[in-house]
Amino acid sequence: MQSGHSPHEKILQEALKAELRLVNTGLPKSQRKLSDLLKERHPQVSCNDGSVHSFKRSELEHLASITDASEQEALLLPILIEVGTDESGTTVVCEGPVEEKVVSRVLGMLLTCEHKRIRVYKPQLGVLRAKLKTTTVYVFSARITS
Repeated sequence: MQSGHSPHEKILQEALKAELRLVNTGLPKSQRKLSDLLKERHPQVSCNDGSVHSFKRSELEHLASITDASEQEALLLPILIEVGTDESGTTVVCEGPVEEKVVSRVLGMLLTCEHKRIRVYKPQLGVLRAKLKTTTVYVFSARITS
């Protein structure tokens, strides 16, 4: 086999991808700028399944208190917490320096972004979700490597 995957592995991978699509149906269709959400009376985003994901104002204000105006323009919410099926574990998707700053400040420790991801461990994840329950969402992914 050229790809190094047996037919059985390919079937399992396709099944896993299909299951992950189902698990992720409630995810927001898109992310929105913190600066825009702060201006709204009822800040929210639409989800793929037709539901609405609402943000707590107190969380938005906390994020605003630890970012400047340009960072509020750059910070997209909800912040994505990726739960992988491989050894990479749980990571925060980091599109730029603002996510790195926010996660570091919320957790009270310096964290670095590598390959657009910030690795977080179970105790850190608990703190992050406790402080940013509505401004973070889980994304389940299958980064299958050969």
